[in-house]
Amino acid sequence: MESTFNQKEITDFIKANREQFEGKLLSEAVNVATKIHEILQKGNIDLLKNAEKLIVYIVEQQEEDLIAFAEQEGIAWAEHSLTVAFKLEWIQAIRRTLWQFLNQFDQLHNNVTNREDFFQLEKNINDQVDQFLNTFFLTYTKYKDELLNSQRKLVEHLSVPIIPVSATVAVLPLIGMIDDYRMQIIEEKVLMDISRLKVQTLIMDLSGIADMEMNVIDHFQKVLNGVAMMGSKAVITGMRPELVRQMIHTGINLDQKADTRGTLQQTLRSYLDNEAKY
Repeated sequence: MESTFNQKEITDFIKANREQFEGKLLSEAVNVATKIHEILQKGNIDLLKNAEKLIVYIVEQQEEDLIAFAEQEGIAWAEHSLTVAFKLEWIQAIRRTLWQFLNQFDQLHNNVTNREDFFQLEKNINDQVDQFLNTFFLTYTKYKDELLNSQRKLVEHLSVPIIPVSATVAVLPLIGMIDDYRMQIIEEKVLMDISRLKVQTLIMDLSGIADMEMNVIDHFQKVLNGVAMMGSKAVITGMRPELVRQMIHTGINLDQKADTRGTLQQTLRSYLDNEAKY
């Protein structure tokens, strides 16, 4: 291949004909062309400039730079929620436009590419394009997953509100379904906030929970142990009959881990009245 195609000469040829190359590229990617300024404004991504950079990495087989660039692009497109379909259309348009310019370059230099050189060239270029796409999509997906997990964790933390009602007493109202993942969030939030707020009594209201899976109940007991180890007292209120029945039949007794009371309102009145006396 080297005797027919000089990699540096090809990239210099494309740069020298940049305007023609960009025009052809935009005609190949019609949908992306209509969004090119929007993508620049939204994500500060210059598609035409980046296309030229990618061409250099592909033609000159700068694999490390190509992979690093693909990872950078994957993160940028995920971070700004840009449409992946546009990216795929753009890269395929780059592939087609590059081949058209390789043909022009070959004809301009009166080269007659032999069969072996041609197929080697095709393999090298397509492998580089596919490497870029694979790395881009893997990075995009990984970053999106991390972003979604981070947002989910934030939402879960907001759904575990520890509310101080006095200098020493705080309330944690729990509602909805409690799975093992959410119980991990509860554990983290409870232990951190007991330390941060100097909570001496944590009232955990379970009136919004009908039942728990066995593994979640077991985890909940460990959270109660953690509350005690932090030097705080756990008080459980509002346990519904269905949940109590479930615990009875599985031999679980939370009395050893925490005080159990009837309603949150009664418990708060009792604790606040006691504090007012002192």
